[in-house]
Amino acid sequence: MSIDTGTFVFDPFTAAFAADPYPHYARMLADAPVHEHPLGFWVVSRYDDVSRLQRSAHSVDERHLTRLPVFKSDTGTLGKQNRMMRGLSMLDQDPPDHTRLRRLVTKAFTRRAIEALRPRIEAHVEAALDRIAANGGADLVADLAFPLPFAVISDLLGIPVLEHTRLRELTATLVRALEPLADPALQARIRAADEELRGMVADLIRWKRAHPGDDVLTTLISAEEDGDVLSEDELIAQVMLLYIAGHETTVNHLGGGLLALLRNPGQARRLRQEPALAANAVEELLRYDTPVHLMRRITIAPFLVGDAEIPGGSWVILCLAAAARDRRFWGADADTLRLDRPNAAQHISFGAGIHHCLGAALVRMQGRIMFPRFVERFPDAQVDQLRWNGRVNLRGPAALSITL
Repeated sequence: MSIDTGTFVFDPFTAAFAADPYPHYARMLADAPVHEHPLGFWVVSRYDDVSRLQRSAHSVDERHLTRLPVFKSDTGTLGKQNRMMRGLSMLDQDPPDHTRLRRLVTKAFTRRAIEALRPRIEAHVEAALDRIAANGGADLVADLAFPLPFAVISDLLGIPVLEHTRLRELTATLVRALEPLADPALQARIRAADEELRGMVADLIRWKRAHPGDDVLTTLISAEEDGDVLSEDELIAQVMLLYIAGHETTVNHLGGGLLALLRNPGQARRLRQEPALAANAVEELLRYDTPVHLMRRITIAPFLVGDAEIPGGSWVILCLAAAARDRRFWGADADTLRLDRPNAAQHISFGAGIHHCLGAALVRMQGRIMFPRFVERFPDAQVDQLRWNGRVNLRGPAALSITL
C-alpha cells in the first residue's frame, strides 16, 4: 500500500521505509510534524509534542473515539471483541480503572523480584555467548536477542516450559494489532489469536492456583488491596500484556542494540574500554533505535499542537521513533549513536506519565548485562546477514547473522 495525496503524509508502506524509516521520519519532522492523515487519524512527531501527549490526561480507551479511522471500521459492530485482550489490560484503561489495575499489578514487580533475576540473566547470557564462540558465529536474534527475554519473562511469570512454542506463535500474531492500518483479514487473525491465547492463559492460571510458586503469576493471583482483587478476566488480560510486552519489545531492543553496536565499531570499542558506561549506553541505544516506534492516544477534548487543533475523539499516532531523532531536542547529532550522550535517559521509548512501562527496569537490566559482555567477547564480529521483521511499529531485526 502506498499513499499519494500530493502533500507529505505518514506512509510506512514503501520499500524504502521498510529498509530504513528514519529518512521518512526526518522529512516528516521537517515538513509535517503534525498532520491529519487521509485515512482518518492524526500523526504527531516532534519530541516536545509527543512527550506532552504521553503525559497528558488524554485517553487510551477506544470508547472515546468519535472519529473512527479506516482501520477501526469494525469497532462499531464488534465492540470489545475488536480490541486486544478485550480492552481489559492496563494498556487500554484510563483512570480510575488504570490506577486500580496498575496498583495491583505493581505488587508483583518489586525491586526484589527484578533483582532476583540477575543471576539467571547472567547465566543465560554467558551460556549463549559460549555457544556463539564455539560455533564461530550465530544469528544474534535466534541465538541471543530472542531466547534471553523469552526465558526471563517466562521465569518471572512462572510459565511451564512446554507452553512456550505456541505462546510465542500467538503473541507474534497478536502484536500485529499494534500495527497501523491492519486490514480486515489480519484483524480476523488477530482476534482468533487473542481468543486462543486467552484460553491458554486461563489454563495456566488454573494450573498455577494448584501449583503456586515464588513468581509473578502467583503474586498476581493473590494480589489484593483493601479487599480489591483482579477479576478473572482482568487477571487474564494483565498476564497476557506482561507476557507480550515482556519479550516482544525486548527482543527488538536487544537485537537493534546489537546491530547499532556492530555498525558503530568506535562506540562498541568505547563500551569495551569503559564498561561503567553500560547504563548510559542502554539509554542511548533505546533512543537511537526505539523498540516501539508508535504509540496512540485518543483526544478527549480538542488538543492544540503548534498551529493545528486536533479535534476531540480523534485517534492520534505518536511517532516515538521520529521524536527520538528530533534535532530540536537532541541537537544536530540526533542521528548519531553516542553512548555517552548526557541526556540519553530523556528518551521516551518507555512512554511517560501514568502509562510508563512497568517492566522498564527489567529491560534495562538485560541490556546492561548483555551489551558489555558481547562487545568484550567479540570485538571483531561482523554482520553477515540482516533481515528486518517487516513490522512498522514493533520494528526490529528478524535475523542478524554474524561471523567472528
